[in-house]
Amino acid sequence: MAGKYMAYVGSYSYTGKAKGITVYDVDVEKGFFKERCEVEVDNSSYVISSRNGKNLYSIADEGVVAFQILENGSLNRLNSRNIKGMRGCHLSTDEDDRYIFVSGYHDGKATVLRLNEDGSIGPIVDGVFHKGYGSVAERNFRPHVSCTRMTPDKRYIMVADLGIDQVRIYRFDEEKLVQVDAIRCERESAPRNFRFSKDGRFIYLMYEQKNVIDVFTYETGDKAPKIEKIQTIPTTDASDPYSELTAACAMRMSPDTKYIYCTNAGDNVMSIFTRDEETGLLELLCSLPISGDYPKDVAIFPDQQHVASINHDTGDITFFKVDYEKGLLVMCARPVRVNEPNCCRIVKVAD
Repeated sequence: MAGKYMAYVGSYSYTGKAKGITVYDVDVEKGFFKERCEVEVDNSSYVISSRNGKNLYSIADEGVVAFQILENGSLNRLNSRNIKGMRGCHLSTDEDDRYIFVSGYHDGKATVLRLNEDGSIGPIVDGVFHKGYGSVAERNFRPHVSCTRMTPDKRYIMVADLGIDQVRIYRFDEEKLVQVDAIRCERESAPRNFRFSKDGRFIYLMYEQKNVIDVFTYETGDKAPKIEKIQTIPTTDASDPYSELTAACAMRMSPDTKYIYCTNAGDNVMSIFTRDEETGLLELLCSLPISGDYPKDVAIFPDQQHVASINHDTGDITFFKVDYEKGLLVMCARPVRVNEPNCCRIVKVAD
């Protein structure tokens, strides 16, 4: 792939073994990262880039931190903003880089902040605290917001709450959140993350405890979107039953939208699904070990021929070449050590 790429990995820093964000040069052809430097952020639990690739955002103890991505891939800190709640666990931006959405696991809050033209973070626009109870299970007995995204039609904001087993849908009108509907999921399923297809016709919702991905059709509606479930598929190989400790962790879609990648803790495997672009349906291609513990995230290289597993508990990143014809993951480089990694974002910095 032509161009220069960087990888930014967020880590917890409270132990003092990591500063927060580790910056890597990406070797796209060989499929591995080479460490360049570290940037101080207090407990970077999630990182994303802006849609235009000019800025990087990170969860931090003080709220959200914004960086400018320089031409050489280095980071220039712009500012930080308090979200008036407990620390977040997930970030996303809208297609136009006008807003950033923060998901609050600990307090069940979804927060919307405005973004300035230079990519710095502006004031809070609106926020909602979820209320209600899930089951009496230890993990999900109260609200835990885990993923917040704007719908592709730019009319609604969807908020996954794995504590109360719902995905709540809010109309976003004049920068106000007004709930109009909800996807009520199975009890103790824990909807953790969801993604939209590029054409906006399908939603892919991953469940942490149920260990499945639900596929929904999506259509814009006047008062609320029209959403219909068309498929449920396990996040691991159904012929090799997972243990009770298995938990689906991360889900990403390939740049060409033909594949979905899902990591699973407990069993410590990565599953790859082929996606029918017309019907939206998924088919399991492979589900194989990632040579680490707790694969909290997966990074897809821009050539789509390589992937990196971000292994939180073993404190490393493992690299694989994907053989799509044979359905195999082949380790292609030595693991890179990094303390308690949480999330990774690969960004193109130069042509």
